[in-house]
Formats: sequence, structure tokens, C-alpha cells
Amino acid sequence: MKVRGFEKITKYAAVDFPLPERKTELSAGYDFCLPEEVTLEPGKLQLVPTGVKAYMQAGEYLGMHIRSSMAVKKRIMLVNNVGIIDADYYNNADNEGHIMLALLNMGETAVTLPKGERVAQGIFYNYLTADGDEQAAKAVRGGGFGSTGR
Repeated sequence: MKVRGFEKITKYAAVDFPLPERKTELSAGYDFCLPEEVTLEPGKLQLVPTGVKAYMQAGEYLGMHIRSSMAVKKRIMLVNNVGIIDADYYNNADNEGHIMLALLNMGETAVTLPKGERVAQGIFYNYLTADGDEQAAKAVRGGGFGSTGR
């Protein structure tokens, strides 16, 4: 039985790039490498593909964070600061659970990130719910990126 991890989405199955991995024994985050070269224009928001989807258990989510080297050295930020990938995002009907990064180039010149560049890191978290939450009616996810509550 799969507990938590990563898979390539169908569109990127034949593309040679590593699945997210921790680089040191005590690393919290799994580094996400780009499956293709991307150029980020200054001052523009761009959804950047990772080619990856994540599976996890109920009561967990994957937090997506920009790597510090991207933020400090290349002036790139994750627009939503921390992306939250819910467990039911995996294999959704709209985009198969493809994790996209909403990146913004805060610099004054274009930045080209080569295929294989480690841009973000994902950390699996547990979360808690409020009293009575299990009694409230919940929708079943029907879409992909930004679909909660639609």
C-alpha cells in the first residue's frame, strides 16, 4: 500500500528528470526539479509545471516552498508563499494532480531556469480539524489547480 510519495504525471512520464527527493539525511523538504527549461520574465506571474503529482493520506497535505537559493540569488518568489496540495488533489479529473508552481520574477531581467534546476521543495505535514468538522457536509474535489470551493 502506498502511503505518501510522488509520481510523474502522464504528460511527463517519458521525460528524464528526477522525482522529488531529500538531499540530506535531515532535510525536511523534497527538492522539485524542473522537467523542462523555463524563462521567467521580470514582474510576470507564471505557472511553471513540475511534471509531478503527490499522493498522501487523509489528514496530510504537501506544503510547497520556494528554495532559498531561488529567492535570494535569483529573486524568484512563490506568489502564494506556501502552496497547499491537498490529499484529494491527487489524480483529479482536470489535471491528474499536476503540481504547478506560481512563480514571480521580482528582478529586472528575465531569468532562465534550466531543465533539472531545483526550484521548490515540498514538505509533508499533518493537520488538525476543528470540533464538529466531521459533521459538516463536504464536497468531493472535481477540479485541478484552484478548484476548492468552486
